[in-house]
This record gives sequence, structure tokens and C-alpha cells, in this order.
Amino acid sequence: MTVLHSVDFFPAGGFSIAVEPRAPQGAFPEHHHDFHEIVLVEQGSGIHVLNGQPQTLCGGCVCFIRDHDRHLYEQTDNLHLTNVLYRGPDAFRFLSGLRDLLPQEKDGNYAALWRINNKVMAQAKALIDQLPRSATQFSLEQQAEQELRFMQLLVLLRQGRNTQEDNGQESRLRHLLDWLNEHYSEEIDWDELANQFSLSLRTLHRQLKQQTGSTPQRYLNRLRLLQSRHLLRHSDMRVTDIAFHCGFGDSNHFSTLFKREFGYAPRNVRQHMN
Repeated sequence: MTVLHSVDFFPAGGFSIAVEPRAPQGAFPEHHHDFHEIVLVEQGSGIHVLNGQPQTLCGGCVCFIRDHDRHLYEQTDNLHLTNVLYRGPDAFRFLSGLRDLLPQEKDGNYAALWRINNKVMAQAKALIDQLPRSATQFSLEQQAEQELRFMQLLVLLRQGRNTQEDNGQESRLRHLLDWLNEHYSEEIDWDELANQFSLSLRTLHRQLKQQTGSTPQRYLNRLRLLQSRHLLRHSDMRVTDIAFHCGFGDSNHFSTLFKREFGYAPRNVRQHMN
């Protein structure tokens, strides 16, 4: 597995933060690093696999990766990222207590994916652009300003994730995407779901396609297929049982969609693992 080292990314001096834009981010094999990372997804789509668990990425996603996490990107489509690297939550000179602003692990679950709206994303980008990061400018004042901007970024992301101030279509779509991530295995009636989130069916289709690059049904199928691939790799369930467990009513249709999505049949996953 590839290991990325902080010495290759952080400027000389005492800076604890570095910024690495990826525009676009292509597929990248599984790796880990000796630093932490906040990934802001500005546009495009792709799959982020964190510690073996797949996540679908689209504009407005924010991912948090710790130094002991392993992750990879695949099936990227015009995926534009801004990576904010930091040495660790306890590695700052002027700040303490940052762990409380970061996602918390509870009962073995790490809430590593947040969603923010376009306004908060633009504000986050503006803060990142203000981060001092030139090695030639290093000073205690520059270091303090960098750490201050980083804390402002964390506060902004938390507020943006939890904000209830806007009840517009964009906010409702973000809540719908979160709901699908939890309920993908259920039978979905798109008319009822649109009504549940106070969206017209036409608006749901248009905005979900704009946000994720996929039609609603294709996006739902991708969620189901990602989970089925995870179960094929990490469980002893039969292929047919996995298909039904993930929301597919027909195992043959599941196999067809799986091969179309990943380029190989479900049984090949097991054969490769063996």
C-alpha cells in the first residue's frame, strides 16, 4: 500500500497546514499517510472508499481522513477537490481542543462525510485561500494566522453542516441524499420521496442529476452496488442474499448492473478474494 509522508507536502518551517488542490482528481489506489486531511469536493462525482467502506462523492461533500485511515478514489468523473492537510489535531502551536470540532467516532462509527451548501463551500474556499503557506514567509505571526484561519474553517464547516437557516431546494436535496445513504436498500417510490422532501419530481430529477451527475435511479443503484461489493468482500453472505439485502429484487438483474458498473461479475469478487 502506498504511504504518503508529510515531509513531501508540508513547507519547511513550523507550518502545520498545507493545501493540495486536485483539479481534477483521478482514480488513486489505496493509501494512507502520516498526516490528517480534510477534503472539500467542489464538483464532479466519484467513489471514495474509506477503510473499506464506500462513499459516493459529489459537489458539497466534505471528507475527513485521519492519519491511521486508509482510503482510495475510483470511478472519478471531473472530480475537483481541495485537500487541506494538517499534521494532527494536537500538533498546533497556538490552538488546543480542536478534536472537539472534528467528527467524533462513536461505537466504532466515524462520521467522516459531511455535506455543505454552495454558499458555505464558497466561504470555505475563501478561507483556504487566505491560509499563509509560503515557506519564505514563515514567522510566528504567519503561523498564528494560519492556525486561526484553520479553526475558522472548522467552525464554518460545522455550522454549515448543521445549519437549518435555509429551507430551499438545495438544502432539501442535501437532506434527501443523506436519507438515501441510510435507506438505499428500501423500495423507493420517487414520487413519494419527492413529496417527503417538498420537491417536485421534476426538480428532484434535475437537481440530483446536476449534483451527482446521475439520474436518481442510477444514483440509487450505485449506492446499492457499492454496498453489495463491500459485502462480497467482507462477508460470507451468498451472492443472491446480498442482492436482496441491498435492495435488488432480482439477482440476475443485480449481476447485470454489477458488471456494468464495475466491469466484472459479482462472483469474480469472491474468486479474487479466494
